[in-house]
Amino acid sequence: MTTPGSEGSDQLALIVGLGNPGPRYAGNRHNVGFLVADELAERIGGKFKRHKSGADVAEGRLDGTRAALAKSRSLMNLSGGPVAGAARFYKVPPESVIVIHDELDLAYGTVRLKRGGGENGHNGLRSISKSLGTRDYLRVRFGVDRPPGRMDPADYVLRDFSRAERSELGFFVDRCADAVTALAQKGLEAAQNEFH
Repeated sequence: MTTPGSEGSDQLALIVGLGNPGPRYAGNRHNVGFLVADELAERIGGKFKRHKSGADVAEGRLDGTRAALAKSRSLMNLSGGPVAGAARFYKVPPESVIVIHDELDLAYGTVRLKRGGGENGHNGLRSISKSLGTRDYLRVRFGVDRPPGRMDPADYVLRDFSRAERSELGFFVDRCADAVTALAQKGLEAAQNEFH
């Protein structure tokens, strides 16, 4: 199996940032995947364009690695179709797809990389797993912390980052983009060793 970071491989890295489209959701915790994808697009000098997969896609080289960055144009809970469509278009096997998403079970700003696992109530991941036919894809988990008190997690992730969180958000997004780059270039184990 050829995966991102394989020696001698010029395989394209398909990197998907999860979020909800439109200005209403732009600053939400649930949209941190979009924020990281936007940072990566800046790094490759690419602009997102409408793609027939149902995602907006930016292509370029991420520190020498061929990359396609994707953001679904559908709501988070329906991300699977556009992600699977992009994977088919770019001929990237499901186990090589990299998905960036918000994670309630990690402290704010913590970045963790893994392959597979459960969806933990994340409807975007559930949709992707269903559409790809497997849970065995690469995940970049960006911690957004648990909601305070008895707040419903679904309400919490659809709220904007707090003022205090926003003061550090740029730093954490940048660090997450570094982790994605390492994952695409060096593979999972090397990137985990560097960022965990």
